[in-house]
Amino acid sequence: MNPLIPLLFFIFTLAADGQGSVGVNYGRIANNLPSAFKVVKLLKSQGITRVKVYDTDPAVLKSLSRSDIKVTVDLPNELLFATARHSSFANSWVQRNIVAYYPTTQIEAIAVGNEVFVDPKNTTKYLLPAMKNIHSALVKYNLDKLIKISSPIALSALQNSYPSSAGSFKPELLPVIQPMLDFLREIKSPLMLNAYPFFAYESNADVISLDYALFRQNNGVIDAGNNLRYFSLFDAQIDAVFAAMSALKYDDVSIVVTETGWPSKGDKNEIGASVENAAAYNGNLIKRVLAGGGTPLRPNTNLTVYLFALFNENKKFGPTSERNYGLFYPDEKKVYDISFNVDGLKTDRVDRLPVADMSVSAAGETWCVVNVEAGKDKVQRGLDYACGEGAADCHPIQPGSTCYDPNTLEAHASFAFNSFYQKKGRVAGSCDFEGAAYVVTQPPKFGKCEFPTRY
Repeated sequence: MNPLIPLLFFIFTLAADGQGSVGVNYGRIANNLPSAFKVVKLLKSQGITRVKVYDTDPAVLKSLSRSDIKVTVDLPNELLFATARHSSFANSWVQRNIVAYYPTTQIEAIAVGNEVFVDPKNTTKYLLPAMKNIHSALVKYNLDKLIKISSPIALSALQNSYPSSAGSFKPELLPVIQPMLDFLREIKSPLMLNAYPFFAYESNADVISLDYALFRQNNGVIDAGNNLRYFSLFDAQIDAVFAAMSALKYDDVSIVVTETGWPSKGDKNEIGASVENAAAYNGNLIKRVLAGGGTPLRPNTNLTVYLFALFNENKKFGPTSERNYGLFYPDEKKVYDISFNVDGLKTDRVDRLPVADMSVSAAGETWCVVNVEAGKDKVQRGLDYACGEGAADCHPIQPGSTCYDPNTLEAHASFAFNSFYQKKGRVAGSCDFEGAAYVVTQPPKFGKCEFPTRY
Protein backbone atom coordinates (compact mmCIF):
# COMPACT_ATOMS: atom_id res chain seq x y z
CA MET A 1 0.00 0.00 0.00
CA ASN A 2 1.01 3.68 -0.22
CA PRO A 3 4.08 4.19 2.01
CA LEU A 4 3.79 8.00 1.97
CA ILE A 5 0.79 8.21 4.26
CA PRO A 6 1.35 7.27 7.91
CA LEU A 7 -0.78 4.26 8.64
CA LEU A 8 -1.81 2.65 11.87
CA PHE A 9 -2.16 -1.09 11.71
CA PHE A 10 -3.47 -3.66 14.06
CA ILE A 11 -2.53 -7.23 13.27
CA PHE A 12 -4.22 -10.20 14.77
CA THR A 13 -2.90 -13.71 14.51
CA LEU A 14 -4.80 -16.96 14.32
CA ALA A 15 -2.43 -19.70 15.26
CA ALA A 16 -2.14 -23.20 16.65
CA ASP A 17 1.00 -25.13 17.41
CA GLY A 18 2.40 -26.56 14.20
CA GLN A 19 0.10 -24.44 12.03
CA GLY A 20 0.55 -21.20 10.12
CA SER A 21 -0.86 -17.92 11.40
CA VAL A 22 -3.08 -15.23 9.85
CA GLY A 23 -3.27 -11.60 10.87
CA VAL A 24 -5.02 -8.43 9.75
CA ASN A 25 -3.75 -4.87 9.29
CA TYR A 26 -5.76 -1.99 10.68
CA GLY A 27 -5.29 1.27 8.75
CA ARG A 28 -6.75 4.49 10.16
CA ILE A 29 -6.92 6.73 7.12
CA ALA A 30 -10.55 7.52 7.84
CA ASN A 31 -12.70 9.92 9.86
CA ASN A 32 -15.38 7.51 11.02
CA LEU A 33 -13.57 4.64 12.76
CA PRO A 34 -14.13 3.43 16.32
CA SER A 35 -11.83 4.60 19.08
CA ALA A 36 -8.69 2.60 19.84
CA PHE A 37 -10.37 1.36 23.02
CA LYS A 38 -13.33 0.00 21.04
CA VAL A 39 -11.05 -1.53 18.41
CA VAL A 40 -9.09 -3.41 21.09
CA LYS A 41 -12.40 -4.75 22.43
CA LEU A 42 -13.34 -5.83 18.89
CA LEU A 43 -10.02 -7.61 18.41
CA LYS A 44 -10.27 -9.36 21.77
CA SER A 45 -13.84 -10.44 20.99
CA GLN A 46 -12.48 -12.13 17.86
CA GLY A 47 -9.84 -14.05 19.82
CA ILE A 48 -7.05 -11.89 18.44
CA THR A 49 -3.59 -12.43 19.93
CA ARG A 50 -1.33 -10.07 17.96
CA VAL A 51 -1.59 -6.46 16.70
CA LYS A 52 0.68 -4.23 14.62
CA VAL A 53 0.59 -0.52 15.37
CA TYR A 54 2.05 1.45 12.51
CA ASP A 55 2.80 4.80 14.07
CA THR A 56 3.37 4.19 17.82
CA ASP A 57 0.33 6.27 18.73
CA PRO A 58 0.40 6.62 22.55
CA ALA A 59 -3.37 6.28 22.91
CA VAL A 60 -3.28 2.98 21.03
CA LEU A 61 -0.30 1.59 22.91
CA LYS A 62 -1.98 2.53 26.19
CA SER A 63 -5.23 0.86 25.06
CA LEU A 64 -3.27 -2.33 24.41
CA SER A 65 -1.67 -2.29 27.84
CA ARG A 66 -2.50 -5.41 29.89
CA SER A 67 -4.60 -6.70 26.98
CA ASP A 68 -2.55 -9.89 26.55
CA ILE A 69 -2.20 -8.93 22.89
CA LYS A 70 1.30 -8.99 21.40
CA VAL A 71 2.21 -5.85 19.52
CA THR A 72 4.36 -4.97 16.49
CA VAL A 73 5.15 -1.26 16.12
CA ASP A 74 6.51 0.74 13.19
CA LEU A 75 9.10 3.44 12.68
CA PRO A 76 7.69 5.54 9.79
CA ASN A 77 9.62 6.27 6.58
CA GLU A 78 9.87 9.97 7.42
CA LEU A 79 11.98 9.13 10.49
CA LEU A 80 14.52 6.96 8.65
CA PHE A 81 16.92 9.84 7.93
CA ALA A 82 17.18 10.97 11.56
CA THR A 83 17.34 7.38 12.83
CA ALA A 84 20.12 6.48 10.41
CA ARG A 85 22.21 9.61 10.97
CA HIS A 86 21.97 9.88 14.76
CA SER A 87 22.20 6.94 17.16
CA SER A 88 21.00 9.30 19.87
CA PHE A 89 17.73 9.74 17.96
CA ALA A 90 17.34 5.96 17.67
CA ASN A 91 18.00 5.57 21.39
CA SER A 92 15.47 8.26 22.23
CA TRP A 93 12.87 6.74 19.88
CA VAL A 94 13.27 3.30 21.46
CA GLN A 95 13.12 4.76 24.96
CA ARG A 96 9.94 6.78 24.24
CA ASN A 97 8.10 4.26 22.08
CA ILE A 98 9.28 0.87 23.30
CA VAL A 99 10.80 0.98 26.77
CA ALA A 100 8.10 3.33 28.09
CA TYR A 101 5.42 0.73 27.38
CA TYR A 102 7.23 -2.61 27.57
CA PRO A 103 6.40 -5.15 28.97
CA THR A 104 2.93 -3.98 30.08
CA THR A 105 2.22 -3.53 26.40
CA GLN A 106 3.66 -6.70 24.89
CA ILE A 107 5.74 -5.26 22.05
CA GLU A 108 7.35 -8.12 20.12
CA ALA A 109 8.59 -6.57 16.85
CA ILE A 110 9.51 -3.33 15.08
CA ALA A 111 8.91 -2.74 11.36
CA VAL A 112 11.46 -0.14 10.27
CA GLY A 113 9.79 1.77 7.43
CA ASN A 114 7.30 0.41 4.90
CA GLU A 115 7.96 -0.32 1.21
CA VAL A 116 10.98 1.96 1.42
CA PHE A 117 12.27 0.95 -2.03
CA VAL A 118 9.26 2.57 -3.73
CA ASP A 119 9.25 5.68 -1.53
CA PRO A 120 9.68 8.66 -3.90
CA LYS A 121 11.41 10.53 -1.07
CA ASN A 122 14.39 8.27 -1.81
CA THR A 123 14.95 7.01 1.74
CA THR A 124 16.43 3.67 0.60
CA LYS A 125 20.00 4.50 1.59
CA TYR A 126 18.91 5.23 5.16
CA LEU A 127 17.09 1.95 5.70
CA LEU A 128 19.86 -0.39 6.84
CA PRO A 129 21.67 2.18 9.03
CA ALA A 130 18.32 2.96 10.67
CA MET A 131 17.65 -0.75 11.29
CA LYS A 132 21.10 -1.17 12.83
CA ASN A 133 20.75 1.87 15.08
CA ILE A 134 17.36 0.69 16.33
CA HIS A 135 18.85 -2.74 17.01
CA SER A 136 21.76 -1.18 18.92
CA ALA A 137 19.28 0.77 21.02
CA LEU A 138 17.45 -2.46 21.82
CA VAL A 139 20.76 -4.00 22.86
CA LYS A 140 21.33 -1.04 25.19
CA TYR A 141 18.03 -1.79 26.96
CA ASN A 142 18.56 -5.59 26.88
CA LEU A 143 15.58 -6.04 24.53
CA ASP A 144 17.37 -7.29 21.41
CA LYS A 145 16.58 -10.94 22.19
CA LEU A 146 12.93 -10.16 22.89
CA ILE A 147 11.96 -7.83 20.03
CA LYS A 148 12.46 -8.59 16.32
CA ILE A 149 13.38 -6.04 13.63
CA SER A 150 12.58 -6.12 9.90
CA SER A 151 11.23 -3.93 7.09
CA PRO A 152 8.34 -4.68 4.68
CA ILE A 153 9.24 -4.66 0.97
CA ALA A 154 6.83 -4.56 -1.98
CA LEU A 155 6.75 -7.27 -4.63
CA SER A 156 7.91 -4.55 -7.03
CA ALA A 157 11.40 -5.00 -5.54
CA LEU A 158 11.69 -7.95 -7.93
CA GLN A 159 13.13 -7.60 -11.41
CA ASN A 160 11.48 -10.89 -12.41
CA SER A 161 8.57 -12.65 -10.70
CA TYR A 162 7.36 -15.01 -13.44
CA PRO A 163 7.92 -17.83 -13.50
CA SER A 164 8.61 -18.12 -9.79
CA SER A 165 11.86 -20.01 -10.36
CA ALA A 166 13.21 -16.96 -12.23
CA GLY A 167 12.58 -14.63 -9.30
CA SER A 168 15.30 -12.01 -8.92
CA PHE A 169 15.73 -8.64 -7.23
CA LYS A 170 16.20 -5.46 -9.24
CA PRO A 171 19.95 -4.96 -9.78
CA GLU A 172 19.83 -1.38 -8.53
CA LEU A 173 18.48 -2.61 -5.16
CA LEU A 174 21.15 -5.25 -4.57
CA PRO A 175 23.53 -2.83 -2.79
CA VAL A 176 20.83 -2.46 -0.12
CA ILE A 177 19.03 -5.83 -0.34
CA GLN A 178 22.10 -7.99 0.23
CA PRO A 179 23.40 -6.17 3.33
CA MET A 180 19.83 -6.08 4.71
CA LEU A 181 19.47 -9.84 4.24
CA ASP A 182 22.88 -10.28 5.91
CA PHE A 183 21.60 -8.29 8.87
CA LEU A 184 18.29 -10.20 9.05
CA ARG A 185 20.26 -13.45 9.01
CA GLU A 186 22.54 -12.18 11.79
CA ILE A 187 19.67 -11.16 14.10
CA LYS A 188 17.50 -14.15 13.08
CA SER A 189 14.61 -12.03 11.80
CA PRO A 190 12.36 -12.66 8.76
CA LEU A 191 12.03 -10.56 5.64
CA MET A 192 8.67 -8.77 5.63
CA LEU A 193 6.82 -8.81 2.29
CA ASN A 194 3.68 -7.10 0.95
CA ALA A 195 2.12 -9.22 -1.82
CA TYR A 196 -1.17 -8.61 -3.66
CA PRO A 197 -2.31 -11.23 -6.20
CA PHE A 198 -5.22 -8.87 -6.94
CA PHE A 199 -2.91 -6.44 -8.75
CA ALA A 200 -1.46 -9.18 -10.94
CA TYR A 201 -4.92 -10.56 -11.75
CA GLU A 202 -6.38 -7.11 -12.47
CA SER A 203 -3.65 -6.41 -15.02
CA ASN A 204 -3.63 -9.89 -16.58
CA ALA A 205 -7.18 -11.21 -16.23
CA ASP A 206 -7.02 -12.48 -19.80
CA VAL A 207 -4.25 -14.95 -18.93
CA ILE A 208 -4.59 -15.55 -15.15
CA SER A 209 -7.42 -17.79 -13.99
CA LEU A 210 -9.66 -16.25 -11.31
CA ASP A 211 -9.79 -19.64 -9.55
CA TYR A 212 -5.97 -19.62 -9.47
CA ALA A 213 -5.99 -16.14 -7.92
CA LEU A 214 -8.65 -17.00 -5.31
CA PHE A 215 -7.24 -20.34 -4.05
CA ARG A 216 -10.14 -22.23 -5.64
CA GLN A 217 -9.73 -25.64 -7.21
CA ASN A 218 -7.82 -25.52 -10.48
CA ASN A 219 -5.45 -27.67 -12.49
CA GLY A 220 -2.48 -25.62 -11.37
CA VAL A 221 0.36 -23.99 -13.27
CA ILE A 222 3.65 -25.82 -13.84
CA ASP A 223 6.81 -23.77 -13.43
CA ALA A 224 9.04 -25.01 -16.25
CA GLY A 225 12.11 -23.78 -14.38
CA ASN A 226 11.73 -26.14 -11.41
CA ASN A 227 8.88 -28.43 -12.54
CA LEU A 228 6.78 -27.48 -9.49
CA ARG A 229 3.02 -27.15 -9.88
CA TYR A 230 1.38 -24.08 -8.34
CA PHE A 231 -2.27 -24.01 -7.33
CA SER A 232 -2.41 -20.36 -6.28
CA LEU A 233 -0.99 -17.08 -7.52
CA PHE A 234 -0.20 -16.17 -3.92
CA ASP A 235 2.16 -19.12 -3.52
CA ALA A 236 3.79 -18.33 -6.84
CA GLN A 237 4.45 -14.74 -5.76
CA ILE A 238 5.96 -15.80 -2.42
CA ASP A 239 8.17 -18.38 -4.09
CA ALA A 240 9.41 -15.76 -6.55
CA VAL A 241 10.84 -13.89 -3.55
CA PHE A 242 12.21 -17.11 -2.04
CA ALA A 243 13.87 -17.83 -5.40
CA ALA A 244 15.35 -14.32 -5.51
CA MET A 245 16.79 -14.81 -2.01
CA SER A 246 18.03 -18.29 -2.90
CA ALA A 247 19.89 -16.89 -5.92
CA LEU A 248 21.79 -14.69 -3.44
CA LYS A 249 22.39 -17.65 -1.05
CA TYR A 250 19.90 -16.57 1.64
CA ASP A 251 17.95 -19.82 1.89
CA ASP A 252 17.97 -19.55 5.69
CA VAL A 253 15.99 -16.27 5.82
CA SER A 254 12.23 -16.73 6.24
CA ILE A 255 9.37 -14.54 5.01
CA VAL A 256 6.43 -12.97 6.82
CA VAL A 257 3.71 -11.66 4.50
CA THR A 258 2.85 -8.38 6.18
CA GLU A 259 0.15 -7.30 3.71
CA THR A 260 -2.15 -9.13 1.32
CA GLY A 261 -5.80 -8.67 0.51
CA TRP A 262 -8.55 -8.27 -2.06
CA PRO A 263 -10.93 -5.29 -2.43
CA SER A 264 -14.68 -5.75 -2.11
CA LYS A 265 -15.39 -2.85 -4.46
CA GLY A 266 -13.54 -1.05 -7.26
CA ASP A 267 -13.83 1.16 -10.31
CA LYS A 268 -15.09 -0.28 -13.60
CA ASN A 269 -11.57 -0.93 -14.80
CA GLU A 270 -10.57 -2.71 -11.58
CA ILE A 271 -11.34 -6.20 -12.79
CA GLY A 272 -12.17 -8.70 -10.07
CA ALA A 273 -12.94 -6.25 -7.24
CA SER A 274 -16.13 -7.56 -5.63
CA VAL A 275 -17.53 -8.72 -2.30
CA GLU A 276 -17.72 -12.31 -3.56
CA ASN A 277 -14.10 -12.38 -4.68
CA ALA A 278 -12.81 -10.64 -1.56
CA ALA A 279 -14.61 -13.16 0.63
CA ALA A 280 -13.22 -16.03 -1.44
CA TYR A 281 -9.65 -14.74 -1.40
CA ASN A 282 -9.45 -13.90 2.29
CA GLY A 283 -11.52 -16.87 3.44
CA ASN A 284 -9.56 -19.36 1.36
CA LEU A 285 -6.27 -17.74 2.39
CA ILE A 286 -7.14 -18.21 6.06
CA LYS A 287 -8.03 -21.82 5.37
CA ARG A 288 -4.86 -22.39 3.37
CA VAL A 289 -2.51 -20.90 5.99
CA LEU A 290 -4.10 -22.50 9.06
CA ALA A 291 -3.91 -25.90 7.35
CA GLY A 292 -0.15 -25.65 7.83
CA GLY A 293 2.71 -26.19 5.43
CA GLY A 294 4.52 -23.79 3.18
CA THR A 295 4.92 -23.07 -0.50
CA PRO A 296 5.97 -25.53 -3.24
CA LEU A 297 9.54 -24.23 -2.99
CA ARG A 298 9.59 -24.37 0.83
CA PRO A 299 6.87 -26.89 1.70
CA ASN A 300 7.93 -27.52 5.30
CA THR A 301 7.84 -23.91 6.47
CA ASN A 302 4.55 -22.68 7.93
CA LEU A 303 3.41 -19.25 6.79
CA THR A 304 2.58 -16.11 8.74
CA VAL A 305 0.31 -13.83 6.70
CA TYR A 306 -1.46 -10.56 7.50
CA LEU A 307 -4.63 -9.54 5.68
CA PHE A 308 -5.17 -5.95 4.60
CA ALA A 309 -7.26 -4.44 6.13
CA LEU A 310 -9.44 -4.40 9.23
CA PHE A 311 -11.71 -1.50 8.15
CA ASN A 312 -12.76 0.23 4.95
CA GLU A 313 -10.97 3.60 5.05
CA ASN A 314 -12.87 6.51 3.53
CA LYS A 315 -9.98 9.00 3.38
CA LYS A 316 -7.53 6.95 1.35
CA PHE A 317 -6.46 8.39 -1.98
CA GLY A 318 -6.50 6.55 -5.29
CA PRO A 319 -9.02 4.29 -7.02
CA THR A 320 -12.19 3.05 -5.30
CA SER A 321 -10.51 -0.21 -4.33
CA GLU A 322 -8.14 1.64 -1.98
CA ARG A 323 -11.08 2.50 0.26
CA ASN A 324 -12.61 -0.99 0.16
CA TYR A 325 -10.08 -3.54 1.42
CA GLY A 326 -11.75 -3.75 4.83
CA LEU A 327 -13.05 -6.85 6.51
CA PHE A 328 -15.28 -4.62 8.65
CA TYR A 329 -17.31 -1.48 8.12
CA PRO A 330 -16.58 1.39 10.54
CA ASP A 331 -19.66 0.35 12.57
CA GLU A 332 -17.84 -2.96 13.23
CA LYS A 333 -20.18 -5.04 11.05
CA LYS A 334 -18.51 -7.54 8.72
CA VAL A 335 -18.29 -6.64 5.04
CA TYR A 336 -18.58 -10.38 4.35
CA ASP A 337 -18.76 -13.41 6.58
CA ILE A 338 -15.45 -15.17 7.16
CA SER A 339 -14.07 -16.58 10.42
CA PHE A 340 -11.27 -14.88 12.29
CA ASN A 341 -10.62 -17.30 15.14
CA VAL A 342 -10.00 -21.00 15.67
CA ASP A 343 -13.34 -21.54 17.40
CA GLY A 344 -15.13 -20.20 14.32
CA LEU A 345 -13.53 -22.90 12.22
CA LYS A 346 -15.74 -25.48 13.93
CA THR A 347 -18.78 -24.14 12.10
CA ASP A 348 -17.53 -22.07 9.14
CA ARG A 349 -15.87 -23.78 6.18
CA VAL A 350 -13.13 -21.19 6.10
CA ASP A 351 -10.93 -24.00 7.39
CA ARG A 352 -12.31 -27.37 8.32
CA LEU A 353 -9.57 -28.20 10.81
CA PRO A 354 -11.48 -29.75 13.73
CA VAL A 355 -10.46 -28.45 17.15
CA ALA A 356 -9.56 -31.99 18.21
CA ASP A 357 -7.06 -32.15 15.38
CA MET A 358 -5.29 -28.87 16.07
CA SER A 359 -2.37 -30.70 17.73
CA VAL A 360 0.02 -32.07 15.13
CA SER A 361 0.83 -35.77 14.96
CA ALA A 362 4.03 -36.90 16.63
CA ALA A 363 5.81 -36.96 13.26
CA GLY A 364 4.39 -33.59 12.22
CA GLU A 365 2.36 -35.20 9.41
CA THR A 366 -0.92 -34.03 7.87
CA TRP A 367 -3.58 -35.81 5.81
CA CYS A 368 -6.45 -34.81 3.52
CA VAL A 369 -9.95 -36.23 4.11
CA VAL A 370 -13.54 -35.70 2.98
CA ASN A 371 -15.64 -32.83 4.29
CA VAL A 372 -19.01 -34.61 4.51
CA GLU A 373 -20.85 -31.28 4.81
CA ALA A 374 -19.93 -30.50 1.19
CA GLY A 375 -22.53 -33.00 -0.05
CA LYS A 376 -22.27 -36.21 -2.06
CA ASP A 377 -22.21 -34.52 -5.48
CA LYS A 378 -19.12 -32.43 -4.70
CA VAL A 379 -17.39 -35.36 -3.05
CA GLN A 380 -18.10 -37.59 -6.07
CA ARG A 381 -16.81 -34.94 -8.48
CA GLY A 382 -13.69 -34.61 -6.38
CA LEU A 383 -13.18 -38.38 -6.34
CA ASP A 384 -13.59 -38.56 -10.11
CA TYR A 385 -11.06 -35.77 -10.60
CA ALA A 386 -8.52 -37.21 -8.14
CA CYS A 387 -8.62 -40.71 -9.66
CA GLY A 388 -8.71 -39.37 -13.21
CA GLU A 389 -7.00 -36.20 -14.28
CA GLY A 390 -5.49 -35.72 -10.82
CA ALA A 391 -3.51 -38.98 -11.14
CA ALA A 392 -4.02 -40.04 -7.51
CA ASP A 393 -3.15 -43.63 -6.62
CA CYS A 394 -6.63 -45.15 -6.49
CA HIS A 395 -5.63 -48.81 -6.91
CA PRO A 396 -5.92 -49.57 -3.15
CA ILE A 397 -9.67 -48.65 -3.19
CA GLN A 398 -10.55 -51.01 -6.06
CA PRO A 399 -12.52 -54.23 -5.27
CA GLY A 400 -10.34 -56.79 -3.56
CA SER A 401 -7.62 -54.28 -2.70
CA THR A 402 -6.41 -53.30 0.76
CA CYS A 403 -8.54 -50.15 1.21
CA TYR A 404 -11.73 -51.20 -0.60
CA ASP A 405 -13.43 -51.72 2.77
CA PRO A 406 -15.27 -49.88 4.09
CA ASN A 407 -16.97 -49.53 0.71
CA THR A 408 -18.29 -45.98 1.25
CA LEU A 409 -17.96 -42.78 -0.72
CA GLU A 410 -16.42 -41.00 2.27
CA ALA A 411 -13.74 -43.64 2.80
CA HIS A 412 -12.82 -44.03 -0.88
CA ALA A 413 -12.81 -40.29 -1.57
CA SER A 414 -10.74 -39.60 1.55
CA PHE A 415 -8.11 -42.08 0.38
CA ALA A 416 -8.05 -40.57 -3.12
CA PHE A 417 -7.97 -36.99 -1.82
CA ASN A 418 -5.10 -37.84 0.50
CA SER A 419 -3.16 -39.54 -2.29
CA PHE A 420 -3.53 -36.43 -4.46
CA TYR A 421 -2.56 -34.18 -1.52
CA GLN A 422 0.55 -36.17 -0.63
CA LYS A 423 1.67 -36.48 -4.26
CA LYS A 424 1.42 -32.72 -4.63
CA GLY A 425 3.71 -32.26 -1.65
CA ARG A 426 0.85 -30.92 0.52
CA VAL A 427 1.01 -27.57 -1.24
CA ALA A 428 -1.72 -24.98 -0.83
CA GLY A 429 -4.89 -25.77 -2.77
CA SER A 430 -4.16 -29.48 -3.06
CA CYS A 431 -6.65 -30.37 -0.33
CA ASP A 432 -9.80 -28.51 -1.28
CA PHE A 433 -11.78 -30.14 -4.12
CA GLU A 434 -14.35 -27.30 -4.19
CA GLY A 435 -14.65 -27.44 -0.42
CA ALA A 436 -15.13 -31.21 -0.34
CA ALA A 437 -11.90 -31.81 1.61
CA TYR A 438 -9.91 -30.46 4.53
CA VAL A 439 -6.61 -31.13 6.29
CA VAL A 440 -6.31 -33.12 9.52
CA THR A 441 -3.30 -33.67 11.73
CA GLN A 442 -4.17 -37.10 13.08
CA PRO A 443 -4.14 -40.32 10.97
CA PRO A 444 -7.56 -41.00 9.35
CA LYS A 445 -9.25 -44.22 10.43
CA PHE A 446 -11.31 -46.13 7.86
CA GLY A 447 -11.30 -49.83 8.70
CA LYS A 448 -7.80 -51.27 8.48
CA CYS A 449 -6.71 -48.92 5.70
CA GLU A 450 -3.51 -46.97 6.27
CA PHE A 451 -3.26 -43.57 4.63
CA PRO A 452 0.24 -42.82 3.29
CA THR A 453 2.06 -39.55 3.99
CA ARG A 454 4.72 -39.95 1.30
CA TYR A 455 4.79 -41.16 -2.30
